[in-house]
Amino acid sequence: MSARAAGTTHTGSRTAGTAQVTVLRRLLSQRATALALAAVALLVLVALAAPLITWLTGGSPTAFHGEAVDPALGGLPRGRAGGISAEHWLGVEPVNGRDVLARVVYGARVSLLIAVLATAVSTLLGTALGLLAGFLGGWADTLIGRLMDLLMSFPSLIFMIALISAAPGADRRLLLIMVLGLFGWPYIGRIVRGQAMVLARGEFVAAARVLGASRRTLLLREVLPNLTGPVLVVATMSIPACIATEAGLSFLGVGVQPPTPSWGQMIASAVPWYASDPAYFLIPGVLLFVTVLAFNVLGDAVRDALDPRSKPR
Repeated sequence: MSARAAGTTHTGSRTAGTAQVTVLRRLLSQRATALALAAVALLVLVALAAPLITWLTGGSPTAFHGEAVDPALGGLPRGRAGGISAEHWLGVEPVNGRDVLARVVYGARVSLLIAVLATAVSTLLGTALGLLAGFLGGWADTLIGRLMDLLMSFPSLIFMIALISAAPGADRRLLLIMVLGLFGWPYIGRIVRGQAMVLARGEFVAAARVLGASRRTLLLREVLPNLTGPVLVVATMSIPACIATEAGLSFLGVGVQPPTPSWGQMIASAVPWYASDPAYFLIPGVLLFVTVLAFNVLGDAVRDALDPRSKPR
C-alpha cells in the first residue's frame, strides 16, 4: 500500500471513529436517553444471565412449589405481596407456585430473542429488496413495490393468529420469528427504497459509474453504506414493536406456549387474579411497559443523534 493510500485509510478510520464518538455523546447528552440505554442494557444482561440468576436464587421457571400456595384460599400464594420471601424474591404464581422471578427473567430472554431475530429477518429482507427496488427501478421496482403493498394490505395481526394456529405442532418461537419478520420487512423496505432512489441519482454514484464501477460495486460500496443510518433507526424502532406483538400473541394464547415463559402469557394467566394477587399481574405488565418504552425512547434518540440537523430535546 502506498503512503498516500495508507494516509487516506488512516484518515477515514479516524473520521469514522470521530463520528461514532459524536453519536455516542449525542445519545448520552439527554437524561431520558441515558436512562433508556441503561434499561435496555440491563434487560440484555438479565436475559443473558437468566440461568445464573435462577441458579443463585434457587428457582426454576418450570418447577412447581405446592408448599408456597394455600389450597384453602383457592391456591393463593402464602404470605404477603404474592408470596415474596427469601426463597421467592418476586413471589410465586397462584395455584402452581412457580417462581415469578425465574419466569420473568426467562420471559425476558424469550421476548428479546424473538424480537431481535425477527427484526434481523425483516431488516435483511427489507434492506435487500428495498435497495434493489430503489436502485434498479423499472420492473424490479414494480414487482417489489406490489409485493410490499400486498403484505401491508393484510390485517397482519389477524393473519398472524390464523397462520400460527394452523401449525400447532411447530416451534412457536421459530414460527413467531418468521411471521414477524415476514410482515415487518415491507415497512423497512419502503424507507430503504425511497433513500436508494435518491442516492442512485447522486453525483458520487454517477462518478463511480463513469469510472467503470459495476452495478454490484455501486450497490454494495456506494449506495448501501449510506443507508446505514436509516436502517439502524428503523431496526431500533422495530424491536419494541416485535416485543409488544409477541406479548400480545402470547396473551391471546397463540404465541409462546407453556411451560416456556413469556411476559404476555404471564399477564394472561394473571388476569383472573388481579384483584386478589395484584403483584402477579403488575410485575410482568410493568416490565413489558418499561421495556417497550425504553426501546422507543432509544430509537428516537438514535434517529436524532444520526441527524445533525436535529436539536436536543
